[in-house]
Amino acid sequence: MPKDLAVRPLGDPVHHFWLAQSMAKATGVDLAAAMREGRIAQQDWADMVTRCRGCIWAEGCAHWLAAQEAGAAEVPGACANADVFTRLQP
Repeated sequence: MPKDLAVRPLGDPVHHFWLAQSMAKATGVDLAAAMREGRIAQQDWADMVTRCRGCIWAEGCAHWLAAQEAGAAEVPGACANADVFTRLQP
């Protein structure tokens, strides 16, 4: 089986919750407002955290986030939730 298709264990849920929250902040996405406005549901948020937990770019993500300012960045294509964050950007 190719290495990139191998089954990987999911990362720590709390760590990835905060990575996803940080990605939202860095890309100008207000997740609370998106939920209030019905643009995402609670299950969508849970799915985002789960995708983050399985993302192979998690370590790179943490380094990328450390170099960003709130609301100043485009969503990196390597992010497992790039499509969702892009859709939710103002």
